[in-house]
Amino acid sequence: MTTTFPENDNENYTDENGAEYSVDRDTHDHDLTYENEQRSVTIPLREYDKLKEQNKYITDPTLIGAIDKMEFFLKEIRKHIVRKY
Repeated sequence: MTTTFPENDNENYTDENGAEYSVDRDTHDHDLTYENEQRSVTIPLREYDKLKEQNKYITDPTLIGAIDKMEFFLKEIRKHIVRKY
């Protein structure tokens, strides 16, 4: 039978896969105190606007390097285009 959580302090229990766990009741009770904490952060509107503005630009150096390489190769390819009108 699978016990969802032991009744006594420092008791072992087995889950549905057969793994055995030792539970320290003090740690479990401490962990439960975090369950109702907020998951959002409050920041000033100016800081939010600044972060929103940064979102419009590419700032990752690796990605910037890849875009620069693409630009270089595009310029090289354009040298070989001959348009006849």
